[in-house]
Amino acid sequence: MAKPIRILFLCVANSARSQLAEGLAKDIFKDKAEVQSAGSVPSGKVQPWAIEVLKEEGLDISSHWSKSFDDLSPDFIANLNYVITLCAEEVCPVLASPAKRLHWPIPDPAGHLGSPDEQMARFRLSRDTIRARLQAFALSL
Repeated sequence: MAKPIRILFLCVANSARSQLAEGLAKDIFKDKAEVQSAGSVPSGKVQPWAIEVLKEEGLDISSHWSKSFDDLSPDFIANLNYVITLCAEEVCPVLASPAKRLHWPIPDPAGHLGSPDEQMARFRLSRDTIRARLQAFALSL
């Protein structure tokens, strides 16, 4: 079996977009990739809306936690194949790595107030946008 590729998803808080990407990528790539997410300024928690919209897809990220790339294994960081940033309106984190860098600007679904229905709609849109990008990315490998 081929060695799994290593993918790191980065955003600022590691509470919404990068957590959605991690959960979806683990499901899409299965054992073909080792997937992690991190943030430059971790919030300390995963957004409940992110957990909920992935639960709608049968994916459980309730055990995930918001972390910095400093919390990741040095071996994982040293052997990354891809670093994918998901920031749109804020400054994306930078990680010194020879990995190929991709940028998918996804608006932060947690960055806006609104009714519970509006918040769920924003998180569903982010989930679906990230899934489409991941599926296209998987086909390109």
